[in-house]
Amino acid sequence: MTVPCVAPSPVYKESLKFPADFSARHGSCLGESIVIYLSVGGSVSPMSVSESDSIASVKLRIQTFKGFFVKKQKLVFGGRELSRNDSHVQDYGVGDGNVLHLVLRLSDLQAITVRTLCGKEFEFHVERSRNVGYVRQQIAKKGKGFVDLKDQELICDGEELEDQRLINDICKNNDAVIHLLIRKCAKVRAKPVRKDFELSIEAPNFCEESADVVAEEHQWGMQSEELQVIASKPLQRDFTLEPLIVNSKSELPLVIKELINSTYDGLERGNQPIRSSEGSGGAYFMQDPSGQRYISVFKPIDEEPMAVNNPQGLPLSTDGEGLKRGTRVGEGAFREVAAYILDHPRNGPRSSFNDEKGFAGVPPTVMVKCLHRGFNHPEGFECASKNVKIGSLQMFMENHGSCEDMGPRAFPMDEVHKISVLDIRLANADRHAGNILVGKDGEDGRVVLIPIDHGYCLPENFEDCTFDWLYWPQARQPYSSDTIDYIKSLDAEQDIELLKFNGWDISLECARTLRISTMLLKKGAVRGLTPFAIGSIMCRETLKKESVIEQIVREAQDAVLPGTSEAAFLESVSLIMDRCLDELSS
Repeated sequence: MTVPCVAPSPVYKESLKFPADFSARHGSCLGESIVIYLSVGGSVSPMSVSESDSIASVKLRIQTFKGFFVKKQKLVFGGRELSRNDSHVQDYGVGDGNVLHLVLRLSDLQAITVRTLCGKEFEFHVERSRNVGYVRQQIAKKGKGFVDLKDQELICDGEELEDQRLINDICKNNDAVIHLLIRKCAKVRAKPVRKDFELSIEAPNFCEESADVVAEEHQWGMQSEELQVIASKPLQRDFTLEPLIVNSKSELPLVIKELINSTYDGLERGNQPIRSSEGSGGAYFMQDPSGQRYISVFKPIDEEPMAVNNPQGLPLSTDGEGLKRGTRVGEGAFREVAAYILDHPRNGPRSSFNDEKGFAGVPPTVMVKCLHRGFNHPEGFECASKNVKIGSLQMFMENHGSCEDMGPRAFPMDEVHKISVLDIRLANADRHAGNILVGKDGEDGRVVLIPIDHGYCLPENFEDCTFDWLYWPQARQPYSSDTIDYIKSLDAEQDIELLKFNGWDISLECARTLRISTMLLKKGAVRGLTPFAIGSIMCRETLKKESVIEQIVREAQDAVLPGTSEAAFLESVSLIMDRCLDELSS
């Protein structure tokens, strides 16, 4: 067996075939033409493509057709994400008449909410590049006449906002809520009823994914020339939040207890969970008691991609498998917690949770039970045990964006290497630049990378392993001696027991993945192989071509007799792996 020394960069093969609406201007003779149906936001649109089109070209066509930027798109077909941009439509089995689900990431939108003190509200979204004049138009349109366009005078912090002012200029602090004051009057009833109201522009790092708005009929009426903004919120009582304790011997560390307590206090003060636009499942930003910053992120298992209460409109999984091969729907939260547990500090493995920062810097994460009307409840909400959600609660990390927003050359080599160690060891099937946050540490403002979103780590097989950092220049540099020492200290057997101690009785298949990936990382590091060389062994070059690690596993399976013990099988894997790595390093 020959281990590839170079993993090819993706080549985006551009097709000339455009959607039906554009076929008169753009034609193609590449491959057989088929019609697919694109489902987004509840609407379905036909779209003509070629079977030989690359996924990248289809996304570019969607951008031309629908206006959704390529990097904001996630395509799903048959319960699987079409994540390899250089693969062809036919590689994923997409045929004539099939429906592809498009999940959008709209993190550059700004959520605008208009609400009454009695709880009536509507909301809409605008791009941060829009100006105040556009906001006025949306208020008049979405408010169903409660404030006419000509009657609006918007004031922010005592300053009148001109129509040319950009929303992005107003929302410089992503953790703030900016209140606007509307002056003038608007009468929509014969007998006006005085209502104070609040208009706020919410400025989170991320906002709700869908820009569609369903506005209720509101009985608005104002007689005064100037309306005061009242920032107080009613107290919310119908909620619960507590850790999910699965082992009475497992003591929660102080950082986790403080995380839960701060989140609880925020809910008690009436600060609503804010659903994120990022990802394919339900993720909620939880606010601290002041309501001025985020304290944590909650991901319920019943709102995971293709789960029963998924808010993004993805179909239910028919066989229980998740969007990534080798993962199961409903296990994403456990994987999120597992990534934190297994991110051992530099001074050695954890015996249980502790407060010390892990090697890769995975944010503190814990399983919790939470009840709140702000989550996705398709059948309606009531304060009952059936509506209590189980999921992962992760500390919100202050950041300056993600690696997707900037070039990789600005990242310190050690920071990239620590991410690579985590991903290789956990066989991450969903490491892209968007789920690595960029932060600053210390007085000198040193750049640090923060890995998040580990719901697809520790899969049952290696088929969907993907690492965006593989093509960053830092990945071609060897590990430092300190990093190699850390890698040497890793012990897959201790890790498996640690996960079991904390509530996840990991399956045989997932445990095997952890054992083999840890084995590869340790063997490669001591041979002086770079993250690129080791990562290339784990990742497929193309959708249909097995990775080298898959070939090693298959060869080991063929070499052992049926009924062979797991230890004997792993010994076979080790021998074959040694041979392959020696060929690569020679």
